[in-house]
Amino acid sequence: MVARRVSQRFRNIASDVFALVLAVLDVWLVIPEDAPGYSLWLSGAAVAAMVLRRHVPFVAVLVTVPGFLTGWSQLAAMLALGTLAKRRGWNWQLVVGSVLVFLCYFIRWPLDEFAALTWREHVLHVIWGVIVAGMPVAIGLLITARRELSRRIRELATSREREKALYAETVRAAERTKLAREMHDVVSHQVTLIAMQAGALQVAAPDESSRTAATTIRELSTQTLEELRNLVGVLRSGDAAESGQPGLDELGDLVRNFRSESVPVALDVTAEPSTLPRPVSHAVYRTVQEALTNVRKHASGARASVRVTAQRDTLVVEVRNGRANDRPPALPSGGHGLIGLRERAGLLGGTFSAGPTAEGGFRVSATYPLAG
Repeated sequence: MVARRVSQRFRNIASDVFALVLAVLDVWLVIPEDAPGYSLWLSGAAVAAMVLRRHVPFVAVLVTVPGFLTGWSQLAAMLALGTLAKRRGWNWQLVVGSVLVFLCYFIRWPLDEFAALTWREHVLHVIWGVIVAGMPVAIGLLITARRELSRRIRELATSREREKALYAETVRAAERTKLAREMHDVVSHQVTLIAMQAGALQVAAPDESSRTAATTIRELSTQTLEELRNLVGVLRSGDAAESGQPGLDELGDLVRNFRSESVPVALDVTAEPSTLPRPVSHAVYRTVQEALTNVRKHASGARASVRVTAQRDTLVVEVRNGRANDRPPALPSGGHGLIGLRERAGLLGGTFSAGPTAEGGFRVSATYPLAG
């Protein structure tokens, strides 16, 4: 913005200098040696009016009129009139200015010379007077029309982009509504059945270990059902806010739910949850959740570590696990979890990487910007 202002100021100064030089040359090249003093002063005032034409164009036209009528400042008057047409458009000032410039060319000074002209010379002066007064007006109005047309074209392009965005948002809203309906009718129903079956197993379990496992299943199912309901609400309303979604402050509970004999998890968090943007905090939670889910699926018995570190204006999340101790059970996997994490990081302006380690384990790492 500052560079644009400086460039515009430089162009304005260059335009004033160029107009001033042209007006000076127009007077200096044609002025006779026996010119009266008042004509020289009036022509000089008309030339000096070039520095006023961008600020007070009508006043600049009025200042150039005496010098044009009694002297030789024709080009100064035309430049001032063109600037008036460009900056004010078609109004009474432009009409008055055009008439004055026309009369300055048509009327010859001194007046006794004007009275001695033939009718053919008067007709010729009318024609050239119309040209001298009309040409700068036409050019100025043409520049104004071109500027207005360019502005309208930009507004039209912006309007089309806005319409495209609104149409895309309408399509996304319809897809969100459809997805919310499917999640409510299918996924939520199945999770509810799991919670109910776990509750029944909790009551009828023959030993303490079975009751503990049933309690864990019921709690996880209830938590998952609550998150699904929040997500369905977000999808139905079209609100992209993350206020109802878990974040870094709930990461400890997530790790405790995953931590067991089959998945020992170490947690190290050096970031302050309250200072993080909510979308970043939620992305951290989902990254750790997906990574630990993959550890449980594909590396049962391996030790895992979760590290969340704030580094100046970047938040780094790393989930690392060792080699699996035994063959994990075959669990369903869509293969889209890591792709989703990569897309989420990209939307937030961060980076994502995942791959095997030299020790035979697996590492998931993501960075999220905290500034900008």
